[in-house]
Amino acid sequence: MTPDEKLDGKELLERIKGQVAKIIVGQEDLLEYILIALLCRSHVLLIGPPGMAKTTMVHSFAQSLNLPFNRIQFTPDLMPSDILGAEILQENKSTGQRELAFIRGPVFTQILLADEINRTPPKTQAALLQAMQEKTVTLFGRTEKLAEPFMVLATQNPIEQEGTYPLPEAQLDRFLFSLYLDYPSFEEEMAIVKKHTRKIEASLVSVASQEQILHLQDQVFAMTVPEHIFEKAVRMTRGTRPSIENSIPEAKKFVKWGASPRAVQFLVLAAKARALLHGRPIPIEEDVVSLFKPAMNHRVQLNFQAEAEGVNVEVLLNAILKKG
Repeated sequence: MTPDEKLDGKELLERIKGQVAKIIVGQEDLLEYILIALLCRSHVLLIGPPGMAKTTMVHSFAQSLNLPFNRIQFTPDLMPSDILGAEILQENKSTGQRELAFIRGPVFTQILLADEINRTPPKTQAALLQAMQEKTVTLFGRTEKLAEPFMVLATQNPIEQEGTYPLPEAQLDRFLFSLYLDYPSFEEEMAIVKKHTRKIEASLVSVASQEQILHLQDQVFAMTVPEHIFEKAVRMTRGTRPSIENSIPEAKKFVKWGASPRAVQFLVLAAKARALLHGRPIPIEEDVVSLFKPAMNHRVQLNFQAEAEGVNVEVLLNAILKKG
């Protein structure tokens, strides 16, 4: 494939699905969400128990796009310098003098897997904030721009809570989607066992160039959005806020903090990217509705009454979707 070859979003999605399917069984919806986030220049939080192929999925996705990939295993003793890099004293071989040299950390990549991101203290979690928001890294008085496209895919294990540090709301808000991985169906699990209990001969090939990805990102941001789609996204997002006059009863009763204006921007951008991947020139209401829950379920903070009554965020979001 040549870098200047024409490639539309729908074709890219099918090509990536074809490549990743060589390694991963199922999870096509998850793959689409990840691609939507990439085209929106954003990030994804993956939540699921161990053994759900989260790492394999991310690595396969990066391989199919031929993008540099790094993985960081977050642990309680991880330091910001382990992510961003550090200055070390080295001897200059030509002069014999010692001088400081900057050694880049694993954040200097294009697809970054932050594995079990909630296992490290907030000080280290925050080391990713500038990279996620501004695509730059500032360290030792110098600012370096990260190569585009840049994407963080973070994972969390919902089972174990000991020794974990919940992500701050400000950092959660930087993720476009929060996706929960469910167990596979019986047929899918049979296929997984058969495929991964023998040697896998398949090798993944790149299906798109960096230039093509950047071009598709530009198409998403340039896409026209009808007025009623803006209104739909704003109305649904405002429905998560208890202080709004016409909020649903569930929001007034159970919500402490609703989704921010950034959430609306992300929802509209995601709807545009989904439209592009499905071969449409503009987003439709179906795009907004289908992406509402993954875009909002990490942006709504419930109160103590919700916890006492066993109400979760999904109940609230389902009520908003039902209201329309």
